[in-house]
Amino acid sequence: MKKIGIIICHRYHTCAGGKCFRSMRNREGAFSIYGKEEIELVGFTSCGGCPGGNIEYAPAEMKKNGAEIIHLATGLVVGYPPCPRLNAFCSFIPEKYGLKVVIGTHPIPENYFLTHEKLGTWKSDNWQEKIKHVLPKREIRLAYD
Repeated sequence: MKKIGIIICHRYHTCAGGKCFRSMRNREGAFSIYGKEEIELVGFTSCGGCPGGNIEYAPAEMKKNGAEIIHLATGLVVGYPPCPRLNAFCSFIPEKYGLKVVIGTHPIPENYFLTHEKLGTWKSDNWQEKIKHVLPKREIRLAYD
């Protein structure tokens, strides 16, 4: 069993987690990497707002609860602008806590996909690597609109 924590962007701090939990249950988006392996959510919180102060502390609590992997929620890449500290979070969490980091939770909704396509946000190879687990076919993107 894999134990995971989810950290969401604070601008969505009132989010109830519905899309993340649905995608975890259905093994869609970034949760598809687990296949049929059992996973357990051991923590869910926001980054604490820019510049991400909760990133310094939340992974420690999640690790105490058994977390092995931290998912940085899809909101960190679909909001506009995408989180400018994403790379720093991806470096800090493994270095400080020894936890693996996965970018994304639920699939990117179609409305966000279309906006970012027009803006050219994710055209670089670097961004394509970041969103690879959450960029499904249009049919699934529409289901998460």
